[in-house]
Amino acid sequence: MIFIIMGVSGAGKTTVGKMLAQKLSCVFYDSDQFHSKENIEKMRRCIPLTDSDRKPWLKTIRDLIEKHPDKAVIACSALKKSYRDFLNISGKNVNFIYLKGNQNIFRKRLGDRKGHYAGADLLDSQLQTLEEPDHALTLDIIDTPETIVGKILREYDLDKCKG
Repeated sequence: MIFIIMGVSGAGKTTVGKMLAQKLSCVFYDSDQFHSKENIEKMRRCIPLTDSDRKPWLKTIRDLIEKHPDKAVIACSALKKSYRDFLNISGKNVNFIYLKGNQNIFRKRLGDRKGHYAGADLLDSQLQTLEEPDHALTLDIIDTPETIVGKILREYDLDKCKG
């Protein structure tokens, strides 16, 4: 079972993803670590990524999913339906969890965030690119990360199991 925690920057993907992975005693991957140096530099300069910029990044994440034998949690924006379709590998039980929220909350969180290359200046572009998923567990980021993780565990009937 693969869980992809998705949403725009500032949604809390990494925080929720790490907590969920800990609860499930499984590995956590932050897809930001798989961006090319060129993509990171573009984002540092507040230049939105294009589909062609994202293609090799998504391929790396797909390869990770294909090779992963077990449960894993991945934080990945997965903004477009086509990206999610590409990552939704048959036979891998890929589950998307969409962290939905208010633009003001995203901006505040991004303003408070230190040391990350994707800043608040890219938020508008991400919101324009976002195609909200039809087939995902959608959770409101107004809840605490602990509450969100609890809802995920209950939704997938995992709240009583480890590993």
